[in-house]
Amino acid sequence: MNRRDFLSATVSGSAALWIGCASSRIVPRLGSTMTVRGAIPPNEMGVTLPHEHVTVDFAPASRQAASGYNREEAFDVALPYLRQLRDAGCRTLVDATPAYLGRDPILLRALSEETDLHIITNTGYYGAREDVHVPEHAFTDSIDDLAAVWIGEWTNGIGETGIRPGFIKIGVDSGPLSEMDTALIQAAARTHRATGLTIASHTSSATPAFEQMEILLAEGVHTSSWIWVHAHAEDDTTAHLEAARRGAWVEFDGIGPETIERHVELVMNMRTHRLLTQVLVSHDAGWYSVGEPGGGDFRGYTTLFESFLPALREAGLDEDEIDLLVSGNPADAYRIRIREYHA
Repeated sequence: MNRRDFLSATVSGSAALWIGCASSRIVPRLGSTMTVRGAIPPNEMGVTLPHEHVTVDFAPASRQAASGYNREEAFDVALPYLRQLRDAGCRTLVDATPAYLGRDPILLRALSEETDLHIITNTGYYGAREDVHVPEHAFTDSIDDLAAVWIGEWTNGIGETGIRPGFIKIGVDSGPLSEMDTALIQAAARTHRATGLTIASHTSSATPAFEQMEILLAEGVHTSSWIWVHAHAEDDTTAHLEAARRGAWVEFDGIGPETIERHVELVMNMRTHRLLTQVLVSHDAGWYSVGEPGGGDFRGYTTLFESFLPALREAGLDEDEIDLLVSGNPADAYRIRIREYHA
């Protein structure tokens, strides 16, 4: 199958690519990392961006379809940025676009093959933006039924693609957890207990962050399984320290040309309190936007290499600490393992 046929395949139509492939039917051992091309040892992740996007579709869940956009155009738009990223020294990109918000594992695998970047996709649902991207069945499913959908993607692959998720992506709104937000973190906890997949939660503020951590503990899941996505949006830096002391991953993922100083301050604060081992850093960049001409304004992934890491060095981080931030911590965060909590 040539690239054009591969890119034009729908999820259901791509089954022939994968059925009969033994690796798509055998659940990998705990301790690996799952990419769109299969499991790898965590130490092969190398320099990693733990929160980026290739595509995004802001249409409500009810209006989205797997073949509802020009996948080949998205490939052509994203490819030079991913090649530039690979040339900058990155080895792995974590794509944080969830189902019903533009997730496309077929596209990600094609880009991974073309660039030789490891790319990781996800399972889970996104309850931020007042649940507009949550599919209808989730409003009536039990917690266990909801978790079963995500566990099924891990066990059997996403749709008929055979491509497995490498983590669980959920999203909650910024205030106290709603009923749906609560259901999503409970389902994520139960999915984690069945799969060992890490939970990355679009969270932003401290109130829902600590509420989620309490739910995880009640579900018997340790907080080291959980990433506080967009933690830089919380101004109270003592909350970052407390979350890290509880074992959570604290992700500062808004790195851009205008936010270098802010992100350096956040990282250095964690270092001062000996909590650098719990920090993840990324851009939250990319964003081929479905429905916009040419995918809109795609933002590249290299500011971290060109500006942020030099600024950290200038602030006093040594090369071992840099390596921890960009390689060691992501490898640990996305290593598949069940992290239980016993009261």
